[in-house]
Amino acid sequence: MKLDERHLIQLAAVVNAGGVSEGAELLGMTQPAVSRTLAILEKRLGEALFVKGRRPLRPTPFGRALADHGQAMLLSSRKASELVDNFREGRTGAVRVAGTQFFMDGLVSNLIADFHVARPDVRVIQSYGYMEELQSAIRADRVDLAICPVDVLDGDDLEFRSILPGRNVVACRVTHPLLMKRKLRGSEVLDYPWIAPPLNSPLQADMRALLLSFGSTGVSVPYVGGSLASAINYLKRTDALTILPHGVVFAYRKEREITALPLRVPHPERALGILKLAGSPQSPAIAAFTDFIIKGFGSLADLIKRHEQSVVWKA
Repeated sequence: MKLDERHLIQLAAVVNAGGVSEGAELLGMTQPAVSRTLAILEKRLGEALFVKGRRPLRPTPFGRALADHGQAMLLSSRKASELVDNFREGRTGAVRVAGTQFFMDGLVSNLIADFHVARPDVRVIQSYGYMEELQSAIRADRVDLAICPVDVLDGDDLEFRSILPGRNVVACRVTHPLLMKRKLRGSEVLDYPWIAPPLNSPLQADMRALLLSFGSTGVSVPYVGGSLASAINYLKRTDALTILPHGVVFAYRKEREITALPLRVPHPERALGILKLAGSPQSPAIAAFTDFIIKGFGSLADLIKRHEQSVVWKA
């Protein structure tokens, strides 16, 4: 015999609540509608579901057994409804985000942690890449969005929203000898060892441009291929220099271990921002994550702008 699942759910609600009116209220139904359901169910089964004349209602053993099945269905229905609500409100789901390594590790990872304080059930899947790789990954639907520096956008199928000026700086430890000079000459950076930025990165291109601007094609590079954490640890213990995003150096300011030389690095006009497929539908979780990143960098951009205005940058 096939039973209507809705009838079993109504039976479970009445048993749990101890009365037809209370069960109907629990389900958002009217009392007469639930009473009709119970009457139809008893007639079809040919068995009493409740002990006659008992108040509050007391189910028969048969009624209790059926109500247990209805309770499982009721819980499953509620879980499904909760899942739908959480998905629609961006509290569940997945976000596939990629970006340049130093920028992701230095700034975005902190924001991901803050995002999970409010939305712990949204899964964030992070990967790394540079512009060409990131564009390919977005077009191939391997990532939902990228957070990266952009100077020239390739193709009109992608859209970009700027969140931070894409400025790179010469980073060093806070007690570096060059910071002690009253008049810093840019060419003096050639006298110190350098940490090589990641291969094929904008940081590497900017380091090369800086050296060329001083008429040099090379400097001592004793350390190659490190992560952001290893680069910072190396900077803190040596007189080495490297190129880092200004936002990353600024994010470490409270630790008072690394800083930026007041020296402008020649590089193309670029911005750091969010890159995604133009016109592509976004899940609520992706939209919530995007909004959170934009707001987080909005606050950071204001702080960096005030800091830059207080520093005399040498060309």
